[in-house]
Amino acid sequence: MPQPILLPEILRRRAAAEPDRTAYIFLDDRGAESAVITYGELHASALAVAAELAERCVPGDRALLVFPQCPEFIVAYFGCLYAGVLAVPLNPPRRDRIQDATLSIVRDCTPAAVLTMDLFLEPLRAALDPLCPGAHWLAADRRSTAATGFEPIPRTGADVAFLQYTSGSTAAPKGVMVTHGNLIANEEMIRRGFGHDRDCTVVGWAPFFHDQGLIGNVLQPLYIGTTSVLMSPSAFIRRPLLWLSVISRYGAHTSGGPNFAFDACVARAAGAAELGLDLSSWKVAFNGAEPLRADTLHRFEKAFAPYGFSTGAWYPCYGLAEATLLVTGSVPGSGPRFLEADATALEERRYIPPTGGRVKTLVGSGRILADEDVRIIDPDTGVSCAPDRIGEIRVSGGHVAAGYWCNPEATAQTFGGGDRFLRTGDLGLLVDGELYVVGRSKDVIIIRGRNYYPQDLEQAAQAAHPILRSGVCAAFSVPGRDGEQLVIVHEIRRAEAADPAALIAAIRAAVLAEHGISPSAVILTAPDQVQRTSSGKIRRSAARTRYLADEFTPWSPPSAVLTESHRS
Repeated sequence: MPQPILLPEILRRRAAAEPDRTAYIFLDDRGAESAVITYGELHASALAVAAELAERCVPGDRALLVFPQCPEFIVAYFGCLYAGVLAVPLNPPRRDRIQDATLSIVRDCTPAAVLTMDLFLEPLRAALDPLCPGAHWLAADRRSTAATGFEPIPRTGADVAFLQYTSGSTAAPKGVMVTHGNLIANEEMIRRGFGHDRDCTVVGWAPFFHDQGLIGNVLQPLYIGTTSVLMSPSAFIRRPLLWLSVISRYGAHTSGGPNFAFDACVARAAGAAELGLDLSSWKVAFNGAEPLRADTLHRFEKAFAPYGFSTGAWYPCYGLAEATLLVTGSVPGSGPRFLEADATALEERRYIPPTGGRVKTLVGSGRILADEDVRIIDPDTGVSCAPDRIGEIRVSGGHVAAGYWCNPEATAQTFGGGDRFLRTGDLGLLVDGELYVVGRSKDVIIIRGRNYYPQDLEQAAQAAHPILRSGVCAAFSVPGRDGEQLVIVHEIRRAEAADPAALIAAIRAAVLAEHGISPSAVILTAPDQVQRTSSGKIRRSAARTRYLADEFTPWSPPSAVLTESHRS
């Protein structure tokens, strides 16, 4: 059986065949082009980095990649691939502060080198030197692109290509060992699943240290030989409609993000009329949040259909770092699939059509793709679930990673079963070939024997009052005198006067009416108190820890008569 062509060789061939073809276009925070790099330039620059790495490291050593959204990151990443060094993409410092998760990753991977920008060298060295003594520090923007004569280190599909650290939504970050074979398998799944060819321009803003940003927005375009137009995450956060403007300007075929990205655009849809948007080229609008929200899809489509966005462009999908990136995906042009389910039955981990009681609309996350196996398994018995039962999503295929770096116990728990299936920790069901994700098993709230999915409770809370719609919400349980008790923490982001007691009452009433349970505590907190991962997932376990330590900063309305404490 012939060996697949790996990414380093794909780049080398593209650089030889089409050296002047544009690989990546970088935009500044106003949307202007700030840098362009061709396949030829990328190859030459990556060889220069690889040559310098090879003088200081041996194959298998780890190298931290600490960059903003810039061409130097991509050069450094391929330099690592060429040198056989395992790249470890990191979240760059924000406001001169290095995140705790970043420090944890540095301790875990014991890097031999740190690649960054000249601007960051000294402050990073001061912060990280104690954690990686003896590491070699390289500024990627100082490298010469002159011919070096360096020959890339030969690699096989079984060799680890890089370490993708998990976002830590339910636990400390773990280093997923993604092999060269994993990358090729998943890039081919994405190509076929998204219907890509070399004329399908991609637009992205997800951070490069996240699997979607790296594997979806950087490596997939190179794999198919197209151009990728890249914004910074901060540019999107400040100006969500700039994202849609870039899609329109470059005639992008593919772009997407987590559920909150589409909500952010809807919140600012009034400004779209001034932009002259044409979204008719957008054929794959992937939404990879899990679970997906039907109301988000409907509101976005209603807001932007006048600008050429079509229902068929929606591409719901599901994936995770342990499977490289993509697991299931829709059929291009078919749009989303919805499933009406009895809400009470879902709380009992069963699916039945509505019977006259509460109804929940599930959004499909696509179909099983070629060259993989996806099953729904009872996590307690290890037996396949009946078609009407919710169980753990388990995945097998060439895209499933090799395990966690230096963590045999976690590897055995997640990857090490005799059936060779990845235990995702996500709950879902398959109906007519479509995967419906209902939540994370570690996040499920069990009160008096009933299962509550936190995202459902959070959605009910956010819908309770207009002032709550833009804030982040976390639902979790804590021990109480009579068993587990429900707690809801809700950020208030809008600078409007409101009575905290009225907001708390509205949240209680909405959750009770929708789910038949009343929170034992509702916390109204200031902005940026509820932590999220880089992909927008709510870190509910972190919120629970913070609540038990009484560390949430109360929200203070601009002006209101406070008739009740913020904590009730």
